[in-house]
Amino acid sequence: MQGSTIDPAQTVLNYHHTESAATHHHEHPDFRVMGIIVFLVAEGMIFLGLFMAYLTFRAVAPTWPPEGTPELELLLPGVNTVILISSSFVIHNAEPAIKSNDVKGLQKWFAITAAMGAIFLVGQLYEYFHLEFGLTSNLFASTFYVLTGFHGLHVLFGLILILAVLCDRANPGITPTPNTSASKLLRSTGTSSMSSGFSCLSCSIC
Repeated sequence: MQGSTIDPAQTVLNYHHTESAATHHHEHPDFRVMGIIVFLVAEGMIFLGLFMAYLTFRAVAPTWPPEGTPELELLLPGVNTVILISSSFVIHNAEPAIKSNDVKGLQKWFAITAAMGAIFLVGQLYEYFHLEFGLTSNLFASTFYVLTGFHGLHVLFGLILILAVLCDRANPGITPTPNTSASKLLRSTGTSSMSSGFSCLSCSIC
């Protein structure tokens, strides 16, 4: 069987080539976390621009809010802020579960965080439907809806990411590790949730 003879030297070369390629692939930098960081920084710059516009409008306006603007309720935004800030601590409880390959624990903490985000969005929609002014009522109303609306989109996007991770973890063939998307997601969402909560409350107070 001359045609089936295997060259040992070639086999060794192929083995070393495969091992080298695997090592090179393993050492390839992972830019997913960097992508999330860049996204959050860009979003923070948008928030900063919106707040600067709001403060500018407030500084040049003769009276702020304009005459006839109904007073905003602070109880619901305050409760929403507590819920959102608390969610940043809740989601970090999933990190030990990820490190110990505890899928059930990960799902539990991510599900609680998702529920808190959903409650926040429901509360924001409730507030919108019960406000006594609309988007075009005056400059204060317009800036209020733009700021809080953009913030709501931020929370909605985070909720979608968490639900996507939950769906991913529901696959029994996947085992979480410290380098999985779940771990990377929770490391980037804690600070974001806290800053979002403070921005939500400040929009209602100012």
